[in-house]
Amino acid sequence: MKRNALSALIALALIGGSAAASAQDFGNWYIAPRIGADIPDSNRKTDASVWGGIGVGVWVNPHLAVDFEYTMNNASFKDSSWRPNHEWESVGLGVSGRWFFGDEGAQWRPYVMGGVGALRHAAYSGFLLHAKGYHENGWDPMVTVGGGIQYNLNERMALRGEIAARYDKDNNTRGQLSDALGYSISHKGGYTDGIVSVGLVYNFGGHAAPAPAEKPVAPPPPPPPPVEEPAPHNVVIDLRGVNFKFDRPKHGEKHIEPTLQVPTADSIAILDQAVDVLKRQPEVKVELDGHTDAIGGDAYNQKLSERRAQIVNDYLIAHGVSQSQIVGVKGFGKTQPIDTNATKEGRARNRRTELKVENQGH
Repeated sequence: MKRNALSALIALALIGGSAAASAQDFGNWYIAPRIGADIPDSNRKTDASVWGGIGVGVWVNPHLAVDFEYTMNNASFKDSSWRPNHEWESVGLGVSGRWFFGDEGAQWRPYVMGGVGALRHAAYSGFLLHAKGYHENGWDPMVTVGGGIQYNLNERMALRGEIAARYDKDNNTRGQLSDALGYSISHKGGYTDGIVSVGLVYNFGGHAAPAPAEKPVAPPPPPPPPVEEPAPHNVVIDLRGVNFKFDRPKHGEKHIEPTLQVPTADSIAILDQAVDVLKRQPEVKVELDGHTDAIGGDAYNQKLSERRAQIVNDYLIAHGVSQSQIVGVKGFGKTQPIDTNATKEGRARNRRTELKVENQGH
C-alpha cells in the first residue's frame, strides 16, 4: 500500500470527523476515525510517521466501550542514503477496550485503554527484502496500553485525544541485513512504539423503537395539593423531575445533591416542595419507593433502588419531616419502569423515587 493510500485513509478520517457524534447510548454502534503520529522504537531504524486508523465500536455499559480497529502508517528508513525512496509499511488489526471515568453525562471523561491484535510489516521494495530473517507480509501479535480523554461537545458530538504504547512481538523483521559496505541491522526482540492520536466518534444508534410521545420540556410541576381528607386509596406522588445519575448514589454516599441529574437545583426545589407539603400535613403517611433503569443485574439494581429511597428519606428527615410520617423505605430495582429502557432519555426517567401516600381511612 503506497503513501497515497495512507492519504486516502486520512481523508476518510477527516470526512467522517466532520459529521462525527457520540451519544453514549449503551448498545449503540459508532465509528471512530483517528489521526496522529507513530513514534517508532529506535531499533526499527525508521523515522516518526503519520499514523491513521478507523474503528467500529459499541458502548457495552456507561463506562466501557469496545472498538474493532484498523490502523496503518508508512515510515521512511532512517538510513535513506543506501535505500533511497524505500519505505516500511505497518498495518494493524485489533480490538481494544476503553474504560471511562466520571458520570455518563459529564463533558470531560478521562479513560484508560488496552488492546490486542496483530501487525503486518512490509517494505515497498524488494531490495534486500529476502535477506536473512526478513519475510514479506508476515503478521505478528501486538498489545497496546494507554489512556486519553473524551470531550463531549454535546449529547451527540465528542472528541478523543489518546496516548498509547504499542508492543509488537515482531519476528518477521528480525535478523540481519548487510550491504556491500558492511552496514548491518540486528534485532532479536519485539518493538515498543508510541502512538499519539486525536479522533472523533460517529454514533449510528438511536434507532430503537421510539418512546411514548413526550410533552415539551416544561418547568417543574407544582407541589402535590395538600391532603385535606384521607385518600380513598393509595396515591403515588411521582417526584417528576427528581431523577438520579446513572449508578448513584454509591455505597456510603450521604449527600443527595451530587447524585441527582442536572439541573440539580430544580430537583432540590421539587424535594423542598414535598417537604413543605408533608410538614403542613403531619397526618399524611407516605412510603418511599426507589427505582432503577434496566442496565445491570437484578440483585445490584435492587440494592441501588433501596439506596435511592433511603437518600430521599434522609433528605426529608433532615429538613424537618417527621420520621413517623414515613412508613416504609423500599426498593423495586428495575421491575417497575415508567418509560422505555431503549433510550438514554427513557432510562433517565426510570431512575427515580416515588412518594406513595398511604390510605388513612376515617
